[in-house]
Amino acid sequence: MSLQNIRIVLVEPSHPGNIGGAARALKTMGLSRLVVVNPKRYPDPQAEWRAAGAQDVLANVQVRDCLESAIDDCHWVVGTSSRQRRIPWPSADATTIAQEVLRQAGAGEVAVLFGRETSGLSNEELQRCHMHLQIPAFPDYPSLNLAMAVQVVCYEIYRHLNTGAVVNTQWDRPPATVGAVEALLKHLERLLVETQFLDPANPGQTMTRLRRLLTRVELDATEVQMLRGVLTQLQKAPLGRSGQ
Repeated sequence: MSLQNIRIVLVEPSHPGNIGGAARALKTMGLSRLVVVNPKRYPDPQAEWRAAGAQDVLANVQVRDCLESAIDDCHWVVGTSSRQRRIPWPSADATTIAQEVLRQAGAGEVAVLFGRETSGLSNEELQRCHMHLQIPAFPDYPSLNLAMAVQVVCYEIYRHLNTGAVVNTQWDRPPATVGAVEALLKHLERLLVETQFLDPANPGQTMTRLRRLLTRVELDATEVQMLRGVLTQLQKAPLGRSGQ
């Protein structure tokens, strides 16, 4: 059941063969949900050829025009990245994250993002993720083909599924979706601008750090609603503007 809650998302792949190769990688490890965001060429015969027996996965590929529509209903998102960031994000290797992917999939929808063949995921896209996944490779030539990277991650997920080592934590409320947390962040940003805590002309890294904080604590749906309610009430209050 957990595997049905896991989607693999390819962001703007340029080569259709990698879409077919990814479909094959999913099927060999018991996964079936492949989402492709704004592909350069798809459908394409090369995708069919590279799928090699995984045409059923390929036939059910969901094509989206933006990342938001691919992940907004998920509650936990992982982004693959090989680069260090100015503001560090929670990160781990594929083996460690595979266990967490399965645990989170026990509670709801999970997405694993893979970026463009040449440049990977952008900083903005990686900031939409709860964790960053890194695949250790030989330092002299650390570049993996996109479909190969998908295969490595899918293998680790399948391997941990069969160990029985994953413990699903029961919670009293469903986890908040990416879309709900994003709406909360936008609401918070509006309030911070209204109260002049945040200068929209020079925001610095404030919202990036607040985004990291909110994704790290794994809010549930009720907690997001409560926080939105608090922000709404604060917007209605004088907030010191009356001179008190």
